[in-house]
Amino acid sequence: MIRVKRVYEAYSRDDGVRILVDRLWPRGVSKEAARVSRWERDIAPSDELRRWFSHDPKRWGEFRRRYISELKDSKDRLTDIAKLSKRSNVTLVYSAKDTEHNQAVVLAEMIERLSTFK
Repeated sequence: MIRVKRVYEAYSRDDGVRILVDRLWPRGVSKEAARVSRWERDIAPSDELRRWFSHDPKRWGEFRRRYISELKDSKDRLTDIAKLSKRSNVTLVYSAKDTEHNQAVVLAEMIERLSTFK
């Protein structure tokens, strides 16, 4: 199962494997408090795309399209996370304030799709 959660939310045992999917480490969060098992910064949006999007919901559709295009080179990593999600809960953690328009939402969709084909 793939879950999505802000890194600032409290840790729960139900989170399972916590994977940080931000390119930059979240402000004000220690490594101990984040309790992440992995930091997959290479599957986060590129700096250029992240700056362009600037968490503007009006740009969400185009951000999603561009980000999915960027992820084409990361299929092996996404497949690895999809396989992991069949054995354990996986929580993709991110730092954005917007819980509906962020890269973790897109990643979760992509990983769920891969899970159904494996």
